[in-house]
Amino acid sequence: MTDVLLTEDTAGVRLLTLNRPESFNSLNVELKQALISALRDAAADDSVRAVVITGAGRAFCAGQDLKEHVALLEADDPSPLKTVEEHYNPIIRAVTSMPKPVIAAVNGTAAGAGASLAYACDLRVASSDAKFLMAFANVGLSTDSGASWTLPRLIGYGRAMEMLLLAEPVAAEDALRIGMVNRVVGEGEARGAAMELATRMAAGPTFAYARIKETAQAAAAEGLAEALAVEAGAQAEAGATADHREAVAAFVAKRNPNFTGR
Repeated sequence: MTDVLLTEDTAGVRLLTLNRPESFNSLNVELKQALISALRDAAADDSVRAVVITGAGRAFCAGQDLKEHVALLEADDPSPLKTVEEHYNPIIRAVTSMPKPVIAAVNGTAAGAGASLAYACDLRVASSDAKFLMAFANVGLSTDSGASWTLPRLIGYGRAMEMLLLAEPVAAEDALRIGMVNRVVGEGEARGAAMELATRMAAGPTFAYARIKETAQAAAAEGLAEALAVEAGAQAEAGATADHREAVAAFVAKRNPNFTGR
């Protein structure tokens, strides 16, 4: 792992820290490739039962590294035009398909693809100084990193279009009010609050969390009949787990369950 992305494991939680603070953790090719690998590694590692993504320094992520982007365009390098398919789509797929909870700890600015990364996470904890900016239109671009799908589902079509077309920032408290984030904490406290929440979930029924993610995503894209079918299959799988048997036994015995994630 390169030092543009820091990885730390604590009590079943893998903390991924975007580590380019001098550029507000903007996403260059190196960081995008490192993030793809780290997310896939976390998904495959059974010892990891929750993931937190945050940024070093004063920002969560400013989105695409435009300096690198412009330099490549001026050199007639075709790679900038392929980065959505080669980098951003795999990142978002890795987050949304992660068979365990993913929490964004948003400290400071989350812009463009950086904001989209936060939207793709299952939960978002924002510091009071956080702000979200969908700045694609300001640089003559359309949406990417799943924002056209995730953002309207979080805050509704009308508010999403306002953010996308007008490119006006949304402060943390407003983000909480409209449902863009789940919690707002004090300045500098987002990482700690997200880690506390992730640690709690890392001790939970991991398999059930994965099936909940699966059913919620299916329901967002399918009709009722299809959603019911996905729910039935997921519930049958979850019902066959050791965690379900443990939870039922704990309920009968009036004690707290000891989930193992299986």
